[in-house]
Amino acid sequence: MLQGLLLTINPTILYIAIGYIAVVVLAYFIQERFIFKPEKLSSDFTYKYDIPFKELFFEIEQGVSINGLHFYCNKPNGLILYLHGNTRSIKGWSKYAKDFYRYNYDVVLIDYRGFGKSTGKRSEKDILKDIQFVYDTLAVMYHEHHILVYGRSMGSGFATKIAADNKPRYLIIDSPYFSFKKVAERYIPFLPHQWVLRYHLRTDKWITKVNCHTYIIHGTKDWLIPISHSEQLQQLNPHKITLIRIHGGGHNNLPSYPEYHNFIRDILLY
Repeated sequence: MLQGLLLTINPTILYIAIGYIAVVVLAYFIQERFIFKPEKLSSDFTYKYDIPFKELFFEIEQGVSINGLHFYCNKPNGLILYLHGNTRSIKGWSKYAKDFYRYNYDVVLIDYRGFGKSTGKRSEKDILKDIQFVYDTLAVMYHEHHILVYGRSMGSGFATKIAADNKPRYLIIDSPYFSFKKVAERYIPFLPHQWVLRYHLRTDKWITKVNCHTYIIHGTKDWLIPISHSEQLQQLNPHKITLIRIHGGGHNNLPSYPEYHNFIRDILLY
């Protein structure tokens, strides 16, 4: 019966259907290669910076260790937990610690599983579990009212979930996405994302549960994640979300704008 049905289908349509199914299956299994672009570091790599810091290891479970860096002041005004984007490692991202350290804030950056020296197999659930473990550890050292969660690009979704599940002083998200599905639809609209995507990162869902004030910073000429994502997020809770537009800013160059630093200063010193 099935063989007879296949014979009645136009061969061209059949080949297209088989090809489409193959693409969908392939996309499901190899998507992490496109989502994450980690820089891996050897276990004996030595970090070097010109401000005081110490290296951290958060032992999540057997075989899973999350590596981090803690830049510290003598009498900090608070702590920034910085969750970086989908590329490189904290070796490179740490250059942004000075943007907060200059205002007398300690900064902790961590690498996700498979980034830098961090180990373990990645999944959305496991990454969020790791970050919660890190947050709980830091909350013993710092009162939550003195903790600010900062998420950059990919990290903005993780940061929003952590802020929703805890009580930090502020949430700051830099160039965020409305949801990861919305980003995927922009670049590969022909896939059934609800079934293919293994990372959904529902910033839109989580941000409505954030109790602290949220600051969104986004460039007006961000072609990777358009500012419309942030505008839609801001509309979900306009009384608790402040959208800061960096005019002319793109996706990867906001720290090159004086306005960015002025806003960071105003947020941290408020």
